[in-house]
Amino acid sequence: MLIRMVLAITDSSLQAYLDRRLSAPDVRVETLAGDGSIWQKLMHCACDVIVVSETLVPGAADDGIGMLNDLPENPTTIVILGNDSAEAHAYLTAAGADVVLYGGISKKRIFEVIDTALESRRQFIQRRRYDRRGSADPKIADFVSESRAMQLFMEDVMQVIPSDSPILLLGETGVGKEHLAKAIHAQSPRSVAPFVSVNMAAMPEQLLESELFGHERGAFTGAVRYRRGAFELAHGGTLFLDEIGEMPLHLQSTLLRVLQDYEVKPVGGETAIELDVRVIAATNQNLEELIASGRFRQDLYYRLSVLMLTIPPLRHRREDIPSMVRRFMAFYRHRIGREINGIQDQALQALCNYDWPGNVRELMNVIERAILLSKTDEISINEFPHGFKGDRSGVDGRFSGVDGNWGELTHKTWPEVQKIVMDEVERSYLTLVLQKTRGNISKTAQMAGVHPRGLYNKMKRLKLRKEDFK
Repeated sequence: MLIRMVLAITDSSLQAYLDRRLSAPDVRVETLAGDGSIWQKLMHCACDVIVVSETLVPGAADDGIGMLNDLPENPTTIVILGNDSAEAHAYLTAAGADVVLYGGISKKRIFEVIDTALESRRQFIQRRRYDRRGSADPKIADFVSESRAMQLFMEDVMQVIPSDSPILLLGETGVGKEHLAKAIHAQSPRSVAPFVSVNMAAMPEQLLESELFGHERGAFTGAVRYRRGAFELAHGGTLFLDEIGEMPLHLQSTLLRVLQDYEVKPVGGETAIELDVRVIAATNQNLEELIASGRFRQDLYYRLSVLMLTIPPLRHRREDIPSMVRRFMAFYRHRIGREINGIQDQALQALCNYDWPGNVRELMNVIERAILLSKTDEISINEFPHGFKGDRSGVDGRFSGVDGNWGELTHKTWPEVQKIVMDEVERSYLTLVLQKTRGNISKTAQMAGVHPRGLYNKMKRLKLRKEDFK
C-alpha cells in the first residue's frame, strides 16, 4: 500500500528538508502550510503518519492528539515541540502521541527518528494484513492436479508468476479465478504487499470510479475527506478486477490510461499519483463478443490479455474431484466442528459423475451442506441435493454407445470400459465444438476450457483433424 505522510510544521526550512528526505516510491508526502485552516485539512486527509508542530494543535493537547488518533486510519502521530521541556514531552506522550521530538535538535536526527517511525508503520500494516488473512490463504499447491489439462495450465501459470505483466483469467463461474489470483500474488515477489479485490458487477456505477481511483475532498456531494482508491491501496502489490466485462464503457478508457502510464488521478484531483501495481482481471464472459457489440474496448482487451489464462472447468478434470472432496471435508470439518471421518463410495461416485455447472464453488457448497446434515461420522448420498440421487443408468440414451453395441463391453474390465466410454464422450463433444468453430483450434480450446496444446494432444489421440471441419 502507498503510505501517506502529512507534514504540518511551522518551521518551513525543516518541513522542506523532511519533504525532500522522506519521499520514497512507497511514501507520498503532503505538506500543509499557510492559512489558519491547517488543522481542518489535517482532520479531513487520509494519512498513515502525521508530523505536526505542537503549536498547531488547537485547545488542550490531549483533546487534539485524541482527535488525530481517532481518525479512521489510526495514524502514527509525531509531535514537534518548540521547547526542550521534559514536562511537555511527558504530557504529549500521555495524551497519545506516538513520538515527541524537540525541534531544536539537528534536522538529520529528526529525519532519522521519523524514518524509523515510518518503517514501524510499514511493519504494522504488514502484520495487520497477515493477522487478518489467517492460515487459510490460497496457495499454488491448492491447484495440484492429476488432470493433464490442468497440469498444462499450471505450467503456464508458474511461468507468469514472477512477471509484472497484466493477466486476464478466463473461465466459467466458480472455477476459482479469484482463488488463483490470490495464489499467484502469494507466490510472487509482491507477496509482502497488499492484494486488493474489486468486483465490477457488485459496485454501483456511480461509485466505481471513486472505488478504483479514489477521490479528493469536495470532489462531489458527500466527499467530506480524501479517500484512497483500490489502485493506491494495492501499491506494490496486486489488484484483482473481477467481472471485468461488466466495467462501464466510460471508465474503460481511464483504466487503459492507468495501465499504460501507471499513474492515477483521484476524482476531483489535479495531481497524478505514480503507482506500482500488477493487475489481474477476470471474467466468465466472451470479451471478443462484447468487443463486437461495442460494450468493451478492443485496446483495453489487448492491454489486459498480455498473459491470458483459461481455467479448465471441473467437469473436464473429474480425476481431481476425490482429492478436492477430501480437502474440503477437512476444511469444513474444522470450521463447522463436526467429526466427519469419511465419505461412502456411492456418494463419492455420485460427485464424480455430476456435471458441476457451478464448478469448484458448487462442490464446496455441497460438501459443507453434507457435513452439516450428516447424522453419522460418514457422508452418504442422502446428504446431497436431489440432483445427485437420480438414476444415471440412462447414459445410453444420450449417445449411441460404442459402435452401437453395449453388450461387447461385458467382456472388458472396468478400467477399459471407463476409457472407451470417456473417449467416445470426448470425441462426440470435440466434434460438436470443432464443427461450431470450423476447426479453429484457438476458439475450440477457449470454448472447451483447455489449453491449445492439451487440445492438440487430445485430438491426435482421438484421431480428429482440424482440416475435416473447415
